[in-house]
Amino acid sequence: METNDSIVKSFLTYSKSQRIGILLFFGIIILVQGIYFFYDFTNKKTIDKEQSKWLALQSTVDSLKLDNKNYKPTIYPFNPNFITDFKGYKLGMSVEEIDRLLAYRKQNKFVNSAAEFQAVTKVSDSLLKAISPYFKFPDWVKNKKSSFQTFAKKDFSKPSTIVVLDINQATKEDLMKIYGIGDKISDRILEQKEKYGAFVSMEQMDDIWGLSPEVIEKLKGSFVVKSTSNCKKININNATVKELAQFPFFRYQLAKDIVIYRTMNGDITIEDLPKIKGFPSEKIKIIAVYLEF
Repeated sequence: METNDSIVKSFLTYSKSQRIGILLFFGIIILVQGIYFFYDFTNKKTIDKEQSKWLALQSTVDSLKLDNKNYKPTIYPFNPNFITDFKGYKLGMSVEEIDRLLAYRKQNKFVNSAAEFQAVTKVSDSLLKAISPYFKFPDWVKNKKSSFQTFAKKDFSKPSTIVVLDINQATKEDLMKIYGIGDKISDRILEQKEKYGAFVSMEQMDDIWGLSPEVIEKLKGSFVVKSTSNCKKININNATVKELAQFPFFRYQLAKDIVIYRTMNGDITIEDLPKIKGFPSEKIKIIAVYLEF
């Protein structure tokens, strides 16, 4: 037992010089650890190579940035009457300028020249100069001047007899005799007639895009509604939502509201139409002609 104690004491008992050596040893360890944590051992030559590599690419990067700044998207011809918020933003218009155009269009009015566009939107001269070459207006606007010159050459010395035709029997040639109606607009009128089967009122000309108020007045002076036997009718009490939504005067939401009203109140009569949510009351007289109850 004593022998074991002496062995332990021999390991735990050090001379003064040994203790100093041990302290120095621990001091060196701490110093090495500190150098390891706080000194940057990164190879400076490697950093320099990386830096030189990126510097060599800098001119290419700068060139790409410059190209990006000078990039201008391709602008295709468009009708300025139908500029959306996003389209206006891409063209460089402010929110206020876009809102003025949208408010003007809500009145069912159209701009027919670059000057009218600027008068409505208040865009700057520089912006108008940049975008107006891409404006594309309906045929009757472009042909207005030439049509007027032809019209001016007519001999007014002899009064001409005005022949009023049935709009539902009118041909493309008949329509194009009206000042302001060209090839495309005459096609548009005939296509609209095909949708309905027949027009029931000359007021339906107001719904055809591209017809100015002046041209509509000339149409009403030269055409009337006589035969309506071919008009396509839809039974409002039997038609499905899908069938109602295909009717030109009804949108999908209105078709749903009609079916809901019909389900809750029974068969619909003409007197019920103004009671249906979202129904265009101002056109009831025209719409009712196409409906079966």
